[in-house]
Amino acid sequence: MRVDGRIRDGDTIRRMFGGIAPRYDLLNRLLSAARDRYWRREAVAHTRLPSGGAALDVCTGTADMALELARQFPSAGTIIGVDFCLPMIRIAAEKVARKGLTGRIRLQAASAEALPFDANTFDAVTIAFGIRNVVDRKCGLSELCRVLRPGGVGVILEFATPRGPFFGWLYRVYFHRGLPWLGGLISGDPQAYRYLPTSVSAFPAPQELSRMMEEVGFRDVHFRTLTGGIVTLHMGTKSA
Repeated sequence: MRVDGRIRDGDTIRRMFGGIAPRYDLLNRLLSAARDRYWRREAVAHTRLPSGGAALDVCTGTADMALELARQFPSAGTIIGVDFCLPMIRIAAEKVARKGLTGRIRLQAASAEALPFDANTFDAVTIAFGIRNVVDRKCGLSELCRVLRPGGVGVILEFATPRGPFFGWLYRVYFHRGLPWLGGLISGDPQAYRYLPTSVSAFPAPQELSRMMEEVGFRDVHFRTLTGGIVTLHMGTKSA
């Protein structure tokens, strides 16, 4: 299977993630030096999910964001995680059950480009490290906005490329050489971890993603960088 970050092929991306699903969490911790937990905590905190409020996590993967939503907002209402990759959903369901949260977190297979929910359903929508893999990004962003209630918060967490001269160079060496080698060694799928840096390099700059969010109906759109610019946290509110 040939996987290239510039190829916009949903079936190929789905198969790739299905293949690495069993070791996905382990690799996330190792390859980010466990910083991915901090990034998710920061993203979830910005949802400001109200008591009894409903939240949707798109491209939920193994449900780390959904679990963090349940942890930070114990008085929240329904939390739903969706992903188009069934092996990821199966692992997510096992994790949710182990945490005793089956009654609070619901998981289902669905594409970000065709969310199976009515408009104005959720108080918060999140997507972590997933919008980069959505084939039609504008459609995916439009769907996030559609299912939000007016005044609801959308939070997008995504990798970026640090710009500092020394840190940026050091990061690029690791990201384009060390990470694919280590990820491939542990997962058994080097192609998947070559996809990651090439897809990040091909991803729109934060300013461009902010503009796309505004075009589909978000307002008060802003972003902040985390961990020296490795990750960007985008936030916006659905127009009333």
